[in-house]
Amino acid sequence: MSTDVEAQNSEDVDEVDEVDEAESVDGSDGSDGRERASDPDGTDTPGTGSRWPRVVAATLVVVLLAAGGSLFAKGRQLRDTPATSNRALTDSGATTRVAGDVSNALGKVFSYSPQATAVTKESAKQLLAGKALQQYAALFGQVEKQAADQKLTLTTHVVRAGVTRLTGDSAHLLVFLDQVYEREGKPATTAAAQLSVTARLRDGHWTVVEITSR
Repeated sequence: MSTDVEAQNSEDVDEVDEVDEAESVDGSDGSDGRERASDPDGTDTPGTGSRWPRVVAATLVVVLLAAGGSLFAKGRQLRDTPATSNRALTDSGATTRVAGDVSNALGKVFSYSPQATAVTKESAKQLLAGKALQQYAALFGQVEKQAADQKLTLTTHVVRAGVTRLTGDSAHLLVFLDQVYEREGKPATTAAAQLSVTARLRDGHWTVVEITSR
């Protein structure tokens, strides 16, 4: 009887051992198979989860490069617009210089006295050019005779010269003048004038090339 019980117990132990070995082989040991397989060197096997950071990073680089190129192109277009190419809006030094040269020229060519018309005529040859000089030369003959006959003196002061557009060698200005007429033996008369002026840069100086009364 004792021998039969021991044999039965031995068989039961053998069956338990076989079940444990089977569970160890197929991974059904209570972990539900959730453990990840590892490489022999201990690193995780590359999978979808490990590739995502690299994919996202590469996508961001492409997007940033594309956005940068787009912004550069738009910035260049803005820099090349007529408004931004107008140095009158960005270069105060050049604007002051052209306004000074033009104001000086107009003050000289529109000021004369009966005894000094030759000086005014010579100044016009140096300070005017193109259409402005042609118009001035055609009219000054009459002015010179009138100044001599009526003892007329004209003094011109530039009140304000505003540069509306300035490029490398061309400038457009709006000029406001005060002119004082004096005839011998009569009170002086003051008149205001407004001119549109075009100037060109020649030999380091701004020369008036066109004058239009407004």
